[in-house]
Amino acid sequence: MTAETLQRRVQLRELAHARAGDKGNISNLSLIAYKAEDYALLLREVTPERVRAHFAGVVHGAVTRHELPQLGALNFVMQQALGGGVTRSLALDAHGKCLGAALLAMEIAAE
Repeated sequence: MTAETLQRRVQLRELAHARAGDKGNISNLSLIAYKAEDYALLLREVTPERVRAHFAGVVHGAVTRHELPQLGALNFVMQQALGGGVTRSLALDAHGKCLGAALLAMEIAAE
């Protein structure tokens, strides 16, 4: 077995909680570390590219990450993420809150 095979993986829900909002076709997700010491791990592992890949087929626009180190949080703004907008989408529960729960299921490498 290689070191990579032995690397422990965790779901984000073990390290953080999420807050979400939506406006039109934009979803805004905040990922907030439970412990300040886990912020660096989130910063390293939860990139805009990984978030966009995690939401492949759902998010069709850019994903921008804003870092809030004093809060131990990352904020992701996802464009074209709600099927045209909450009031226009035919998708079930396309609101940001649903996407926040889905983000917490993302697996990352733990240190």
